[in-house]
Amino acid sequence: MKAYKSVALDSQKTVASPYKVVQMLLAGALERLAKARVAIEQEKPDQRGELLGATMMIVAELRMALDHDTGGEIAANLDNLYEFIMAELVLANTENSIDKLEAISGLLRDIKESWDAIPAGQQQVPA
Repeated sequence: MKAYKSVALDSQKTVASPYKVVQMLLAGALERLAKARVAIEQEKPDQRGELLGATMMIVAELRMALDHDTGGEIAANLDNLYEFIMAELVLANTENSIDKLEAISGLLRDIKESWDAIPAGQQQVPA
C-alpha cells in the first residue's frame, strides 16, 4: 500500500504546480505529526520515530525549495523557521514530547493557512 501511495504522490507532484506541491508537503507534514502524537500516546516509539523522520524529510524538502533570490526576506525567515522546526522535531522525538509536537503543528498550520490564502493569480510564484 505504501508503494502505491508513493507512486500516486510522485504522479501528483509531476503534474502539480509548485504552489500545489508546497500545499501537499505542508498537509503531509501535519498529517504525520498528528499520527506521531497518536504513536506517543500509544507508546509506540518506533512508529513515532519513523513519522517524525518523515516529517523532517518533508521540512527539509520545503527548505530546499525556497527561492532566496526571489523570496528575499520572506524566504530567509522561512528558512530560519524550517531550521528551528527541524531542531524541535529532534527534541520532540528524543523527549517523547506531545507539547513540542503541538507547537510544531501550530507553526506549520500557520504557514499552511498563509500559503492557502495566496490569491489564485499569484500562486505560480513560490517563496
